[in-house]
Amino acid sequence: MTPEQSRAVFGRRQILRGAAILSAGAAAAACAGPGTVRGGSRGPASQATAPAPIGTAKVSGDLSFAHWRAEDKAVFDKIIAGFSKANPGTTVRQDISPSNDYQSTALQKIKGGAIGDAFTAFRGAQFVDMAKAGLFLDLSAQTFADGYLPKMARGGKDANGRQLGLPYQLVFNMPIFNVDLFERAGASEIPQDWDGFLALCEQLKGRGVVPLAWPGGEPANAGQLFNSMVMNNQPNDTSCADIEAGKAKVTDDWFITTLKQYAQLRPFVEPKATGTTSEPLQQMFATGKAAMLATGSFHMAPVRKLGAKFPIDLIAPITVSKDKVKYVGIHNATFILGVNAASKKQEAALKFVEYLSRPEVASDYANGTGQHLTLTGVEYTSPDLKATEPWLTRNTLLAPRFQFNDLDLRAAVENACTEVLGGKDPEQAAEAAQRVVDQRRRS
Repeated sequence: MTPEQSRAVFGRRQILRGAAILSAGAAAAACAGPGTVRGGSRGPASQATAPAPIGTAKVSGDLSFAHWRAEDKAVFDKIIAGFSKANPGTTVRQDISPSNDYQSTALQKIKGGAIGDAFTAFRGAQFVDMAKAGLFLDLSAQTFADGYLPKMARGGKDANGRQLGLPYQLVFNMPIFNVDLFERAGASEIPQDWDGFLALCEQLKGRGVVPLAWPGGEPANAGQLFNSMVMNNQPNDTSCADIEAGKAKVTDDWFITTLKQYAQLRPFVEPKATGTTSEPLQQMFATGKAAMLATGSFHMAPVRKLGAKFPIDLIAPITVSKDKVKYVGIHNATFILGVNAASKKQEAALKFVEYLSRPEVASDYANGTGQHLTLTGVEYTSPDLKATEPWLTRNTLLAPRFQFNDLDLRAAVENACTEVLGGKDPEQAAEAAQRVVDQRRRS
């Protein structure tokens, strides 16, 4: 047992919070210090030159800021008020769409100029599609981009190394858990292997609570558990991309193993889980009827608003034996900030993104919304952000589900997991998913 594993044995919640360290190299591997994210701004000759760094002159104009975080509107309103005060004559209208709608319609709306002088993008398929459509102004020369952690900023670069967007949020796409319920169930340590995780679920079930609340009826959040389930099972860190590229199959042994482990979770999720969405599960978790909510850190703030008073931490199911653990959790750098290359108000939009990137402004956003950020210099004062701050330096894997750029293909793969948890045979589910993958690859 490594020193950090030794610390995982706990009797008190403070130790519980720090118990998810399974690898001696975890902290060092994930420590990304500040440094320039610029460079690589020279693409093919046909590409537009990156605009010069935004200066200190005040700007004016009426801007549209397109995003999907309705729950952040009030916090952004305060930030925008500060921006407008610093730049008299400037307004910023928030054009907010629900996340599912934003996924499907934002590209066309922003491209058409209806919204989004400044805008956001999901990491993965949406960012790739928006980059191909030429939506992003090249931010490679902007000095404020240097405030972003280089490791996290990679998700905003294109294949030519241009910094097209700046991932703003650092979220942990892994279950959150009720520390009090874990303690009452007699859990003596955070599980460090699959058998331990199943035993924990049994202990929690024995206390009369739902061990794992899982929104199987809401694909966008049902797939969050997928990240943790494959992170140590997959043969390499690009296995999801390999499935899409035809270099790996859903019917490969490692994925069948993953599906069989999904089947083992059937007794521990809520009744009719494959038809449940995250909203009622947030209530279930907030009222202490479920011990884990299998979505992510982005649901800590909503469950607080629902009245959750207990300490909350993060846990990723470890699906392998202790000696095969590579990662202890999942992170994602998303909410990628961009400036519309077709906007006639680029200077003001750049200034707004620069403003959002200031540590003091970013701190207000982080603590007001309950989100960790990818910027250096951010001070976390929110109790939940402070409690989960150690995860910023643990060895977590960039969420693999976002390696899929074909959303239909991703849906087929993730749906295999949902069907298995709903009762389908793992091999049959894998074969059905692979047929869809093959069809998508031929189309």
